[in-house]
Amino acid sequence: MAKNRTIPFGYCMKNGEIITEPKELYAVVTIFNEYLKGKSLSEIAALMEVPYSENSSWNKNMVKRIIENDRYLGTEKYPQIIDKETFKLANEKRVRKATVSIAQTEEVKLLKQITFCKECGQKLTRTKDELWDCRRPECYRLDHQVTDQMILSAVLNVFNTVIANPTLINSDCTISTYSPNAKVRFQQNEINRMTDMVHTDEKKIKEELFRLAQLRYDCCTYDDSQPKTELLKSRLCCEQLNTLDIGLFKACVSRIWISHFCTIEVEFINGVHIKNITERNDKNAHSSECNGDTCESADGGKSQ
Repeated sequence: MAKNRTIPFGYCMKNGEIITEPKELYAVVTIFNEYLKGKSLSEIAALMEVPYSENSSWNKNMVKRIIENDRYLGTEKYPQIIDKETFKLANEKRVRKATVSIAQTEEVKLLKQITFCKECGQKLTRTKDELWDCRRPECYRLDHQVTDQMILSAVLNVFNTVIANPTLINSDCTISTYSPNAKVRFQQNEINRMTDMVHTDEKKIKEELFRLAQLRYDCCTYDDSQPKTELLKSRLCCEQLNTLDIGLFKACVSRIWISHFCTIEVEFINGVHIKNITERNDKNAHSSECNGDTCESADGGKSQ
């Protein structure tokens, strides 16, 4: 049966002493160099030709462990394979990428839940290339490439515009309305008829009154937009944001709408829609940048 390694990759035992193994040493150096050139852990694993061990094929976790292993800097027991500067740069990059990955994962997960196509109303798809598009055959494809960062930047722009102009998220609404229908009017007439009779059945009238109350209740509507508007204003009563706060994002936004022209529209929890105005750079049809703090509400009004 094949055994797992007992000595780190890159080394071997000879005459009771740990020395470098030439082919594996070259592989270790290659891992660090390719990582610093920009290759991913998985891509580096695919490059490896020297087996990691007798019963293990390469994967990204093995590559990561080699980059993290400070024994390659040299100890009393292990000869040096990697110089300090290379090791330092590789691990600074590893930590930096891990931090960014954690932050993006939560944001992307949220975007997947709330990003919709303005044309057909269905959720947009995030492709393997980390781009957004509508994949429904009967709908329009987006005219330009839309990335995670473009969406998040648009939301940040809208947030800062609302922070500067809180009235943008005002919602015109009536808290409660009562609109009686034909069933209510019929039931009221029936009760009036019963009470006008010479001999009244009080028990029956009471039952019909309860039924009338239920019918009236069913005709009442409650709009909670105004309370939500006040809640939004309290949450966005802050200084201008340099980065998008994921907690604030979750608490304030219900949906993101993207048209096939790539206009990004933020729908707040109170139902108000605000569009982010972008300008295209003719030199690159796929580039987009926010035009200052300019945003447009769904009714066409602008604010600066």
